[in-house]
Amino acid sequence: MTTICTRPGPPQDTQVPQDTQVPQDTQVPQDTQDQDKEYVGFATLPNQVHRKTVKKGFTFTVMVAGESGLGKSTLINSLFLTDLYKDRKVPNAEERICQTVGMIKHTVGIEEKGIKLRLSIIDTPGFGDAVNNTESWKHIEDYIDQQFEQYFRDESGLNRKNIQDNRVHCLLYFISLFGHGLRPLDVACMKALHAKVNIIPLLAKADGLTETEVCKKKTKIREDIRRFGINIYQFPDCDSDEDEDFKTREQILKDSVPFAVIGSNVQVESKGRRFRGRSYPWGVVEVENPAHSDFLLLRNMLVRTHMQDLKDVTREIHYENYRAQCIQNMTRMMVQERKRRDRSLRRMRR
Repeated sequence: MTTICTRPGPPQDTQVPQDTQVPQDTQVPQDTQDQDKEYVGFATLPNQVHRKTVKKGFTFTVMVAGESGLGKSTLINSLFLTDLYKDRKVPNAEERICQTVGMIKHTVGIEEKGIKLRLSIIDTPGFGDAVNNTESWKHIEDYIDQQFEQYFRDESGLNRKNIQDNRVHCLLYFISLFGHGLRPLDVACMKALHAKVNIIPLLAKADGLTETEVCKKKTKIREDIRRFGINIYQFPDCDSDEDEDFKTREQILKDSVPFAVIGSNVQVESKGRRFRGRSYPWGVVEVENPAHSDFLLLRNMLVRTHMQDLKDVTREIHYENYRAQCIQNMTRMMVQERKRRDRSLRRMRR
């Protein structure tokens, strides 16, 4: 027999319907519980990373290489809208005879919408200007290795908080429009450096050729790059979930290599507009006009779309290869030193 205990208070004749359940706890609506469970706070991680990186600032190092007279300085000034070479002294013909390849570093701080960038440009005066250019790229190779070595030492040290990244993230290699494809110096230089730095080939002073000639020259250079096994910077493959516009832009970049570029430090006025360009008897060339050159593609690629990827490839591939080689050499030296000491101990015991 079941005994039902009732709380005192209600009259005896008051009956509670059996299908009515008295809630023991206050129930929270299900959708409110789901919202509380779904949002933990991980969504703010990108904002945290953004604040930290913006506060720290960004660094980017570009090296330019190519013989004199190809417009390297002018193009760099046009790319970053600055004047890095205002104090430069141009050597005369006699000084160029005995000139060796040098390394000149220009560093400038650029700020745009609160984002700070420390831009470093490494110039290589004297490259390709000698009568005998055998191994003239050796100074460039040594400089890149020196930056890797310095970063490796700082990374292996005790104080790693304020490591400065001076590694070369990109090499803009200027190819002369005169001649058929790549010259022997171009092939030898790029093959010596392609395992150490991201090489981006440029067809310099493209306004000296017609549109048809530019297309033929590009095709020839691409054929030479494949034929000689030169590894230039490879644009990352698009993911399957990327939108079609992004895929189209990436394909245009890949098809534009080597970039046919024009530079100018002069503001030209035409049809009521002022722009960077060059005036000729037959018309005006606009530096930033996609119909006239690949300048805009190059600048967008370097700054807006692929700067971080260039740094990632430098860190994850080129620097890691150097670091692995250093560790192997250190391990080999330690093994040899241990063997030498073991031999010395055996001699002493005899």
